[in-house]
Amino acid sequence: MSQKEYSNKIIEGDILNVLQKLPDDFVDMGVTSPPYNKGENKKGWLVANVKYSNGTDKIDEKIYQNNQISVLNELFRIIKPGGSFFYNHKLRWERGTMLHPMDWIRQTKWSVRQEIIWDRMIAGNIRGWRFWQVEERIYWLYKPYNENFIGEELKSKHALLSSIWRFSPEQNNSHPAPFPLALPVRSIYSIMDEKRGLIIDPYCGSGTTLIAAKILNHNFIGIEISKEYINLANQRLKNYKDEEKYAYEEINRHIVKKTFKERKANGEFTGKYGKKKDMIRKSNEELELFTYD
Repeated sequence: MSQKEYSNKIIEGDILNVLQKLPDDFVDMGVTSPPYNKGENKKGWLVANVKYSNGTDKIDEKIYQNNQISVLNELFRIIKPGGSFFYNHKLRWERGTMLHPMDWIRQTKWSVRQEIIWDRMIAGNIRGWRFWQVEERIYWLYKPYNENFIGEELKSKHALLSSIWRFSPEQNNSHPAPFPLALPVRSIYSIMDEKRGLIIDPYCGSGTTLIAAKILNHNFIGIEISKEYINLANQRLKNYKDEEKYAYEEINRHIVKKTFKERKANGEFTGKYGKKKDMIRKSNEELELFTYD
């Protein structure tokens, strides 16, 4: 089946079952945040229990991790060689034992291109068993092409945003655990830039990734088990222009006045390794010679 037959649809059903029916190598990239298996009994003074419509966030941890491995491997199969997937998760603790997403990510077929810190700038609790956890993780997963594990270079206007992403969680959404629109906008725009493609979110929830894809002129596929969230996502997609201003706030951060390549071509300063010259700097007691390559 072609991309067109799947494009711009939300498929209702169990994530793994739906993924297994999709073709090989036909999606360009994806962004998602699965349920974290926090047990439905973990809450703070500032945050209520996370309970999903038509789903559970409380299963045996081994079963949960094996399910995530299977889901990620199916995504690896359907995403094109050279494609990327951004996977948002967090560190958890159970009776003092850390549960780290890398525990299962390293068991998948993906190459981990980068671990990004999402600084949410707020803590979900006000007690101090540990230093307040204000961050989550975003794993940039990469499907190598022709044994190339490095991939294409990011444009400077995207790379300059660094590996620490700072934006607050989404506040105006009835879904219990949505990420902000800026997160999928940054992920998709940085990788796809001006190219057009097909974006997938296998846990699409209220449709935030799909909104980002639509605003950036991409096609999308969403998968969701809850009819309630599908209805919410479809309503948002119908009114996507209401959210364009928030997407463009993020897009407008992707700007650089002059790239390294342009500065180098013009013979301008490109850092201490940019030109060969000797500089003499006087310290308190001696002269030190600094040679720049």
